[in-house]
Amino acid sequence: MNILVIGGGGREHAVIKSLKKNKRVETIYALPGNGGIAADAQCYPVKATDLDGIVAFVKNHKINFAVVTPDDPLVLGCVDRLEELGIPCFGPRANAAIIEGSKVFSKNLMKKYNIPTAESETFTNAEDAIDYLRKGSFPAVIKADGLALGKGVVIAQNFNEAETAVREIMCDKVFGASGNQILVEEFLTGPEVSVLSFTDGKTVVPMVSSMDHKRALDGDEGLNTGGMGTVAPNPYYTEEIAKECMERIFLPTVQAMNAEGRTFKGCLYFGLMLTPKGPKVIEYNCRFGDPETQVVLPLLESDLLEIMQAVAGGTLTEDKVRFSKGAACCVVVASEGYPKKYQTGYEITLPETADKENIYIAGAKLENGKLLTSGGRVLGAVAVADSLKEAVSGAYALAEKIHFENAYMRKDIGKRALAAMED
Repeated sequence: MNILVIGGGGREHAVIKSLKKNKRVETIYALPGNGGIAADAQCYPVKATDLDGIVAFVKNHKINFAVVTPDDPLVLGCVDRLEELGIPCFGPRANAAIIEGSKVFSKNLMKKYNIPTAESETFTNAEDAIDYLRKGSFPAVIKADGLALGKGVVIAQNFNEAETAVREIMCDKVFGASGNQILVEEFLTGPEVSVLSFTDGKTVVPMVSSMDHKRALDGDEGLNTGGMGTVAPNPYYTEEIAKECMERIFLPTVQAMNAEGRTFKGCLYFGLMLTPKGPKVIEYNCRFGDPETQVVLPLLESDLLEIMQAVAGGTLTEDKVRFSKGAACCVVVASEGYPKKYQTGYEITLPETADKENIYIAGAKLENGKLLTSGGRVLGAVAVADSLKEAVSGAYALAEKIHFENAYMRKDIGKRALAAMED
């Protein structure tokens, strides 16, 4: 069986390593993949957003199943194009991927179907938004409507910061057309939880909860990033809260999408805030999170390919998905300076042991047989253990064995989760 995976980051590396465990899998193609993924799949330099290029590749290769993981190609309709060719796919069609593609759409959906979320107002004019903020309270959350590489959200501490954010997003177009509309939301407080879920449009099966670490520096300081590390499970996400989320958020969301004629099949990601008034949705993603995937899939005991095929075929059941009772930690090793300016092209030295299996490459290229850094987030070092404390310790021990010039990592991944377990 030949599988196509669209994308080229650490998330895709984790997906590919998990898919490889199925004995029916012969070849995995990755478009575009990266220098590290090349050890586990055949990589071709076709951009994930080049839908015509992807279609041309599929016509020249025998593909039995496709997995589309990044947000951009999903929103652009990559699954639609592949399904037109008769290729079964894991991932939502474009009309369902809008749940991430437009924050205004998802906010209106939640309002219409009474799904708990932050109060908000939508604006298409910068001056109207600024007038509204002038009379508001702070902190306030300002979101660009469309996709912005995970960077389209600003938490403004005061009016000056808010005005600057609005003008940059709506007038200066720092995120392009994604800033044509913005949301101004109330600032919610409480622990954040990421819950990825498999859904075939009828059944929803949540994966292990996780805790992301978005800020670049220790102590949750510094700029927002794509994620500097993750732990799973999230200690704040109790069985009682999970039950409430299923009843008030997860199932209602899938049912709402069905009611709108936008049946969602794939991985639906719920970004939640556990507020004093109960769990509320901060954001939806239409795909696996990164680096959440790097801790969730190593805990999956079931066969990922079989689950994905059940999702695509509309036959998902809870008994198809099993996770271990252990814990996992991912420490991202990045290029110093990320998420701003950083240098690339440095050789990466990996440990010559089985530990390599727990390293997920995100930003690296192969040149003359050498693995060189090519991105801000270079790789994730992952450990799975019986306890979260052991997993955190193991991930850092592995990260210390990885070397390249200007390597940088946070030193406190999992610290907050471990402290919560002691409370």
